[in-house]
Amino acid sequence: MREISASEAKTHLPRLFGDVERGETIVITRHRQPIARLIPEESKRREDTARDLSDLDELRKIMPRLGIDDIPLARHSSFVDASVAAARAEHLILV
Repeated sequence: MREISASEAKTHLPRLFGDVERGETIVITRHRQPIARLIPEESKRREDTARDLSDLDELRKIMPRLGIDDIPLARHSSFVDASVAAARAEHLILV
């Protein structure tokens, strides 16, 4: 969620509509107090959420299962083998 002043919103309204169409929520302020909120249409948000959850499920299928003790290792090393990384990259390119 991004905050912008009312004067900036007036100047850049077409750009803000594009940002909202892409799923962003924008709070318009006057004197740093919220006065309005631009939010994506409900059906668009549902579609985006469904697509994101589907993408997450696909990613989970190709990623290795990690135990709680493996997470620090995975963050700071090449713990995930190259074949999984390649499959993940291919999946992301196809999506």
